[in-house]
Amino acid sequence: MPKRILQGVVVSAKQDKTVVVSVERQVMHPVYKKFIKKSKKYAAHDENNQFKVGDHVSIEESRPYSKTKTWTVIVDNA
Repeated sequence: MPKRILQGVVVSAKQDKTVVVSVERQVMHPVYKKFIKKSKKYAAHDENNQFKVGDHVSIEESRPYSKTKTWTVIVDNA
């Protein structure tokens, strides 16, 4: 089974070897049929501390690094 890949923006890089990535998606409201933006934050592993706030990145599912960190940053979408 292929690993999921999501794209988002780094919103926090204060932790060591960890970045928090906000991933935004659009969903249609079931009654009003209007598209709504929803976002979710994921903690991702950044081995070399190379990403900073505002960077557009892709994250991939990986083994659990900690209780909340199960994603890895794979590429910078410059």
